[in-house]
Amino acid sequence: MPKVITISEEAYEALKKIKGNRSFSQVILSLTKNKKKKYSKKEILEWLEKLEKKVKKKENVSGKIDEILYKR
Repeated sequence: MPKVITISEEAYEALKKIKGNRSFSQVILSLTKNKKKKYSKKEILEWLEKLEKKVKKKENVSGKIDEILYKR
């Protein structure tokens, strides 16, 4: 059952630009769908490895700063 909504001119123009040959309803649905990506175990492990490397680099830098400043 169709519904009537009121949107600003700015919102209308924004939707119109991305609409293409789709209906406004299709555009709105595509913009509001839950787009949470599901990650594989491999992707999660790779991300954690990258994060771990960054943390280690920061710890190394922090340790070097301590050595310089505090002669540890």
